[in-house]
Amino acid sequence: MTDDRKTIAFVVYPGMTPLDMVGPLTVLEGMASTAQEYRTVVVGETKAPIVTDNPLKLVATHTYDEIPAPYALLVPGGGTPTLKALADEKLIGYLRTAAANAELVTSVCTGSLLLGQAGLLEGRRATTHWMFRELLRTFGAEPVAERWVEDGDLITAAGVSAGIDLALHLVERLVGTEIARTIQFVIEYDPEPPLGALDWSQRPYGDLKPLLEHSLNEALVDEPALRDKLLAHTG
Repeated sequence: MTDDRKTIAFVVYPGMTPLDMVGPLTVLEGMASTAQEYRTVVVGETKAPIVTDNPLKLVATHTYDEIPAPYALLVPGGGTPTLKALADEKLIGYLRTAAANAELVTSVCTGSLLLGQAGLLEGRRATTHWMFRELLRTFGAEPVAERWVEDGDLITAAGVSAGIDLALHLVERLVGTEIARTIQFVIEYDPEPPLGALDWSQRPYGDLKPLLEHSLNEALVDEPALRDKLLAHTG
């Protein structure tokens, strides 16, 4: 039986950060339940459970082969495992081919680095987690310090929780403000963090270069060429 709905594919891989995916998935599944021309799926190399960067494991609903040409693609990020995934030829190959005919290509956090490795950021404005933002230059992107960045069919979000903002924007773009606002109410997304808004002048870690160098050396010990390419943009 052919499913003619527009498929929004959330990509999973070992070591990713679950909130990068689960937040946007909750929002966009809410849209799909209302606007039934859309559906959400979770895509992985296999349907075996994968570990994440916390005790939660995730299971894909479909394999790469089952969703070769989604309407939209969302790629979550993470820390060292995501940097390691830059050398995952099957994952990067899937992103490249799936994005070729997709109407929308999106990412959360360091997921944008994976898009870059797939050759999808050249000449585009993009963002990622603030600690890794300058690495976007490695892939020919223009790093932007914004919560989410829209450049045509490419939309990238900053770190972790910014994926919810991206997803609500996608709902508004695809089906309108009314449904997007309703979903925002349903998930009660009205942030009032206990410590208030972030003062970016007080961000931790100071000089990021040693931390980034350590992360890249750990993740890409077996991929020296890629490691050195990224290290050139650590500041």
